[in-house]
Amino acid sequence: MIPSMRSLTAEEYVEAFKSFLDHSTEHQCMDEFNKEQMPNIVVGITRLCHCMSHKAEHASLLLGDFLAGADLKMIRILQAVHPGVFIDNEIVEPNPQHVAAYKELVNQAPDLQNVSFIWHQLTSLEYEQQVKEKGTHKKFDFIHMIQMLYRVEDIPNTIKFFHSCLDHHGKLLIIILSDSSGWASLWKKYRDCLPATDSGHYITSSGITDVLQRLGVEHRVYEFPSGWDITECFIEGDAVGGRMMDFLTGTKNFLGTAPPALRRRLQEALCQPECSSTRDGRVIFNNNLSMIVVES
Repeated sequence: MIPSMRSLTAEEYVEAFKSFLDHSTEHQCMDEFNKEQMPNIVVGITRLCHCMSHKAEHASLLLGDFLAGADLKMIRILQAVHPGVFIDNEIVEPNPQHVAAYKELVNQAPDLQNVSFIWHQLTSLEYEQQVKEKGTHKKFDFIHMIQMLYRVEDIPNTIKFFHSCLDHHGKLLIIILSDSSGWASLWKKYRDCLPATDSGHYITSSGITDVLQRLGVEHRVYEFPSGWDITECFIEGDAVGGRMMDFLTGTKNFLGTAPPALRRRLQEALCQPECSSTRDGRVIFNNNLSMIVVES
C-alpha cells in the first residue's frame, strides 16, 4: 500500500532545502547582489545612536529562510561601510536547527567582535505579537526578509508592521522569487500539478510590489539571475532528485507517495521552456530573484 502524501516536517524541510542550495546558484546570486548593490544601499543608513559605552551603533533585524551565511556577509558589508560601528543584530527564525546552525557559524567567525546577536526562535507573527504585547517598538536601521514571505499568513500586514520598525533613513530588504522565474510560471500555469500538502503562498515580486504601492512606500527592485540544476528529478530512484522534488512540492517523499499521473504532470511541467532550459544535457530551472529595497 502506497503511503499517503504529507507535508514536510521542520527537520525534513532542512534536509530538502540543503539539497536545493547545493544544486542552485541562490547563494552566488545573493553574493552578486551584495557586491554590486549592498554597499550603496547601506551607506544611506545614517542613524548613529550612542549607547552607554559612547560607541556608535546600528541595529539590524534579520528574518528569513535559513541563509545565515548571507546574513553574515551583509553584516560584514555594514561593518566595511560603517567602520567602528557596533552592530546590534537580532534574528527571527522559528526552526531550532537553523538557529543552532547560525550560532555555530557565529562562533566560528572571529571577525564579528563588534556585533551582538540576539536570537528569537519565533515566527515573524509571534515576534510581532510579542513586540505589541510588551509595548516596546524597537527601531532598526536595516531589516531583511530573505525568501520568507511564502510562509507568512498575512503578507500585507507583516510588511506594514516590519516597515514600521524602521528608523529614520532605515532600509527594508525583501528577497523574493522574480516574476521571470520558473516558479512564477509553475504556480500560474501548472498549479494543478502541485500537491495540496504545500501550504505556502504562491507569491512573486509583483505581489510584493503591489502591497508596497498600496502602502505608499518608496521602493526599488533589482533583478538577479539564478538557476537550479534539477536534472536528478528525472532520474528514477535518485535520492538527490527525490529531495529536490520534496523541496519543490513541500511534500515528504513526493516521488514515492504522489499518484503516478500527478508525478508525470509535474515532471512534464518542469521541462517546459517557461520553467527550465537545457544546458549541456542538464535541466536548469529558472530561479531568478528580485531584491526589493524599501525606504523608511
